[in-house]
Amino acid sequence: MKTNAARILDGLKIEYELREYKVDENDLSAQNVADKVGMPYAQVFKTLVAKGDKTGVLMACIPGDAELDLKALAAASGNKKVEMVALKEVQPLTGYVRGGVSPLGPKKRYPVFLDRSAANWPVIAVSAGVRGCQIIVAPEKLAQAVNACVCPVARRSQD
Repeated sequence: MKTNAARILDGLKIEYELREYKVDENDLSAQNVADKVGMPYAQVFKTLVAKGDKTGVLMACIPGDAELDLKALAAASGNKKVEMVALKEVQPLTGYVRGGVSPLGPKKRYPVFLDRSAANWPVIAVSAGVRGCQIIVAPEKLAQAVNACVCPVARRSQD
Protein backbone atom coordinates (compact mmCIF):
# COMPACT_ATOMS: atom_id res chain seq x y z
CA MET A 1 0.00 0.00 0.00
CA LYS A 2 1.58 3.30 -1.13
CA THR A 3 0.37 6.25 0.90
CA ASN A 4 0.98 9.96 0.38
CA ALA A 5 3.50 9.80 3.22
CA ALA A 6 5.41 7.04 1.38
CA ARG A 7 5.26 9.01 -1.88
CA ILE A 8 6.81 12.01 -0.12
CA LEU A 9 9.74 9.86 1.02
CA ASP A 10 10.03 8.40 -2.49
CA GLY A 11 10.21 11.93 -3.89
CA LEU A 12 12.98 12.80 -1.43
CA LYS A 13 14.81 9.54 -2.25
CA ILE A 14 14.69 8.52 1.41
CA GLU A 15 14.83 4.80 2.17
CA TYR A 16 12.03 3.35 4.27
CA GLU A 17 10.00 0.21 4.77
CA LEU A 18 6.22 -0.02 4.88
CA ARG A 19 4.94 -2.46 7.47
CA GLU A 20 1.24 -3.31 7.34
CA TYR A 21 -0.74 -4.85 10.18
CA LYS A 22 -4.32 -5.81 10.98
CA VAL A 23 -6.16 -2.92 12.64
CA ASP A 24 -8.10 -3.46 15.84
CA GLU A 25 -10.66 -0.61 15.90
CA ASN A 26 -11.07 -1.16 19.66
CA ASP A 27 -7.35 -0.76 20.37
CA LEU A 28 -5.50 1.92 18.40
CA SER A 29 -2.81 2.23 21.07
CA ALA A 30 0.86 2.55 20.24
CA GLN A 31 1.48 -0.56 22.36
CA ASN A 32 -0.86 -2.61 20.16
CA VAL A 33 0.73 -1.22 16.97
CA ALA A 34 4.24 -1.96 18.33
CA ASP A 35 3.24 -5.55 19.09
CA LYS A 36 1.78 -6.00 15.61
CA VAL A 37 4.80 -4.57 13.75
CA GLY A 38 7.26 -6.42 15.99
CA MET A 39 9.09 -3.41 17.41
CA PRO A 40 9.73 -2.19 20.96
CA TYR A 41 7.05 0.14 22.29
CA ALA A 42 9.58 3.01 22.63
CA GLN A 43 10.59 2.67 18.95
CA VAL A 44 7.06 3.22 17.61
CA PHE A 45 6.33 6.95 17.56
CA LYS A 46 2.86 8.43 17.70
CA THR A 47 2.10 11.76 16.05
CA LEU A 48 0.02 14.11 18.18
CA VAL A 49 -1.61 17.35 17.09
CA ALA A 50 -1.51 20.39 19.36
CA LYS A 51 -2.12 24.14 19.22
CA GLY A 52 0.11 26.85 20.58
CA ASP A 53 -1.21 30.19 21.79
CA LYS A 54 1.18 32.03 19.42
CA THR A 55 2.05 29.65 16.59
CA GLY A 56 -1.17 27.74 16.04
CA VAL A 57 -1.18 24.08 15.01
CA LEU A 58 1.89 21.90 15.48
CA MET A 59 2.69 18.20 15.50
CA ALA A 60 4.75 16.22 17.98
CA CYS A 61 6.20 12.75 17.37
CA ILE A 62 6.85 10.97 20.63
CA PRO A 63 7.60 7.37 21.64
CA GLY A 64 4.58 5.16 22.15
CA ASP A 65 5.52 4.59 25.79
CA ALA A 66 5.64 8.30 26.64
CA GLU A 67 3.33 11.26 27.13
CA LEU A 68 3.59 14.63 25.45
CA ASP A 69 5.25 17.19 27.73
CA LEU A 70 3.14 20.25 26.91
CA LYS A 71 5.47 22.64 28.76
CA ALA A 72 8.52 21.36 26.86
CA LEU A 73 6.62 21.59 23.55
CA ALA A 74 5.54 25.15 24.37
CA ALA A 75 9.14 26.15 25.13
CA ALA A 76 10.51 24.44 21.99
CA SER A 77 7.86 26.01 19.76
CA GLY A 78 8.01 29.56 21.13
CA ASN A 79 4.60 29.41 22.79
CA LYS A 80 3.59 30.29 26.32
CA LYS A 81 0.98 27.55 26.33
CA VAL A 82 0.26 24.50 24.17
CA GLU A 83 -2.76 22.23 24.37
CA MET A 84 -3.87 19.15 22.50
CA VAL A 85 -6.44 19.75 19.79
CA ALA A 86 -9.82 18.11 20.26
CA LEU A 87 -10.11 14.72 18.57
CA LYS A 88 -12.88 16.06 16.31
CA GLU A 89 -10.42 18.70 14.97
CA VAL A 90 -7.64 16.25 14.05
CA GLN A 91 -9.07 15.09 10.72
CA PRO A 92 -10.17 18.55 9.47
CA LEU A 93 -6.73 19.96 10.33
CA THR A 94 -4.54 17.12 9.06
CA GLY A 95 -6.63 15.01 6.70
CA TYR A 96 -5.76 12.02 8.89
CA VAL A 97 -7.92 9.94 11.25
CA ARG A 98 -6.99 9.02 14.82
CA GLY A 99 -4.58 6.10 14.70
CA GLY A 100 -3.35 7.16 11.25
CA VAL A 101 -1.85 10.62 11.82
CA SER A 102 1.51 10.99 10.11
CA PRO A 103 3.99 13.86 10.30
CA LEU A 104 4.42 13.34 6.54
CA GLY A 105 1.88 14.91 4.21
CA PRO A 106 -0.81 16.50 6.37
CA LYS A 107 -3.28 18.80 4.55
CA LYS A 108 -1.19 21.81 5.56
CA ARG A 109 2.45 21.81 6.53
CA TYR A 110 2.75 22.26 10.28
CA PRO A 111 5.87 22.56 12.42
CA VAL A 112 6.96 19.09 13.60
CA PHE A 113 8.75 18.38 16.88
CA LEU A 114 10.42 14.98 17.04
CA ASP A 115 11.36 13.79 20.52
CA ARG A 116 15.12 13.51 20.85
CA SER A 117 14.85 9.89 22.04
CA ALA A 118 14.32 8.99 18.36
CA ALA A 119 18.09 9.35 17.97
CA ASN A 120 18.52 6.31 20.24
CA TRP A 121 17.26 4.05 17.44
CA PRO A 122 18.65 3.22 13.98
CA VAL A 123 15.04 3.34 12.71
CA ILE A 124 11.68 4.33 14.16
CA ALA A 125 8.11 3.66 13.09
CA VAL A 126 5.57 6.40 12.38
CA SER A 127 2.15 6.16 10.83
CA ALA A 128 2.11 5.98 7.05
CA GLY A 129 -1.03 8.12 7.09
CA VAL A 130 -3.60 5.33 7.37
CA ARG A 131 -4.51 2.91 10.11
CA GLY A 132 -2.81 -0.42 9.56
CA CYS A 133 0.44 0.79 8.02
CA GLN A 134 3.65 2.09 9.57
CA ILE A 135 6.68 3.66 7.90
CA ILE A 136 9.97 2.38 9.26
CA VAL A 137 12.60 5.08 8.66
CA ALA A 138 15.85 6.42 10.08
CA PRO A 139 14.94 9.20 12.55
CA GLU A 140 17.37 11.69 11.01
CA LYS A 141 15.81 11.06 7.57
CA LEU A 142 12.32 11.60 8.95
CA ALA A 143 13.49 14.82 10.63
CA GLN A 144 14.97 15.95 7.31
CA ALA A 145 11.78 15.08 5.38
CA VAL A 146 9.48 17.10 7.66
CA ASN A 147 12.04 19.73 8.71
CA ALA A 148 11.51 18.64 12.32
CA CYS A 149 12.95 20.23 15.40
CA VAL A 150 14.55 17.34 17.31
CA CYS A 151 14.20 18.18 21.00
CA PRO A 152 12.87 16.79 24.28
CA VAL A 153 9.06 16.91 24.08
CA ALA A 154 8.13 13.59 25.71
CA ARG A 155 8.14 12.40 29.27
CA ARG A 156 7.66 8.99 30.73
CA SER A 157 5.39 8.40 33.71
CA GLN A 158 8.35 7.86 36.02
CA ASP A 159 10.01 11.17 34.94
